[in-house]
Amino acid sequence: MLNSPYQKYQQSSVQTATPGQLIIMLYEGAIRFTKAGIEGIRIRDYEMANKNFKKSQAIVNELIASLNHEYEISNNLLQIYEYMLHLLIESNMKKNAVPANEVLEHLLQLRDAWKQVIKGTGQFQSEVGSLA
Repeated sequence: MLNSPYQKYQQSSVQTATPGQLIIMLYEGAIRFTKAGIEGIRIRDYEMANKNFKKSQAIVNELIASLNHEYEISNNLLQIYEYMLHLLIESNMKKNAVPANEVLEHLLQLRDAWKQVIKGTGQFQSEVGSLA
């Protein structure tokens, strides 16, 4: 059950978002959790790092699940996502922020690319779910 107005707002945002907006929201979440995992390593709070890297991995797995393999780009994205998962696991296991920083760079670039695609063509907003 949703208690706070913020939780209600979040649920409403997800339920009313276009497929393109949902993809951006996934990237934003993965970016936020990866940054928090990196911060956990920096301050030596390994429980915090573990919790946030696992959340980031869950989002990347959701991005993988949303891929439509009828499009060639989906196979390329799959390879990138699998590589990012590998780096997140490595960063978490070794408590080394370097691999997670690389993931963060990829996430930022992919998010910005999706934003450009969505901005560039309004028609794409309704079709993005079939490509993601």
